[in-house]
Amino acid sequence: MSEFIDLWPHKIFNPNLNNFEELCLAAFQYQYAHNPVYKAYAKIWGIQHSNDIETISAIPFLPIEFFKTHQISSSDQPVSKIFESSGTGQSGNSKHLIVDLAIYEQSIFTHFENHFGAIANKCVLGLLPSYLEKENSSLVYMVQALMKKSKHPLNGFYLYEHEELATKIQLLESKKEPYFLFGVTFGLLDFAKKFPIPIQFGNIIETGGMKGRKKEMTKMELYEVLKSQFQTNTIFSEYGMCEMQSQFYTNQNGYFKGPKWAKVSIGDINDPRCFAKPGKTGIIQVIDLANIHSCCFIQTADLGIEYPDHTFEVLGRRDQSEQRGCSLMIG
Repeated sequence: MSEFIDLWPHKIFNPNLNNFEELCLAAFQYQYAHNPVYKAYAKIWGIQHSNDIETISAIPFLPIEFFKTHQISSSDQPVSKIFESSGTGQSGNSKHLIVDLAIYEQSIFTHFENHFGAIANKCVLGLLPSYLEKENSSLVYMVQALMKKSKHPLNGFYLYEHEELATKIQLLESKKEPYFLFGVTFGLLDFAKKFPIPIQFGNIIETGGMKGRKKEMTKMELYEVLKSQFQTNTIFSEYGMCEMQSQFYTNQNGYFKGPKWAKVSIGDINDPRCFAKPGKTGIIQVIDLANIHSCCFIQTADLGIEYPDHTFEVLGRRDQSEQRGCSLMIG
């Protein structure tokens, strides 16, 4: 199995990847054999042997709440890093045990550059209050990794230093230099209200997160507010979480698109073991092949809609998303 793991990054990050289903089945076989929590959960679904699964539509998705209650690992290798969720739920933080940070970084760089172009020499700014104030944030690690790769002298993180950030953005705009501003939702709204700077050369990427500080709004409502304040045509969003090693970014129309090694499906809201009808709201389920050392098949606590072109929309958190009952079945 060491050869299987060694070759895995080459397979999933292959720019000509065209055997996604085959890789999904291989990942399921591997994780059924090496992840005791996932195997126990699959058995609850009635899957007694790994070869019971013949199509990816039959693969069970592990509820994301298990990352709060169990150690989700398919590896006996040492843990390099533990990413933790921001802790907005009532049952503690999720913990994602990362064995190979190189896979995470390759996932970050490959999809980001496929979506936005090369990062080298482009400024990266992070307006990430609440995340910077906590340790082990996968979002902070991601932005920091992009900064290291870009090597731009003006890269920097900001908590609440809005005036300093505004000065830096105005400098970049005056020099007509391209840049990226990653910001949590409430941070961007606060910044835009105080400093409604016209944005011509920057890409604003909101990463979600009201953290109970402001009234919740839809993505489209948020985009309209930020576009108006920054006098720009496009606001991007990033959809990711500590339990996944891949990210999804919105296109110009505000819908999310993933990398070749990750796929979203929508589970029926009443029975996530079934798929929602096309165009109907359901539970977002993610196949993330970069999660080979943990679990590649995750049922999130988010609601969404998938469209015929395989883009999707995130509608918000499902009510009563703390579904601990499934965890109790495994113990």
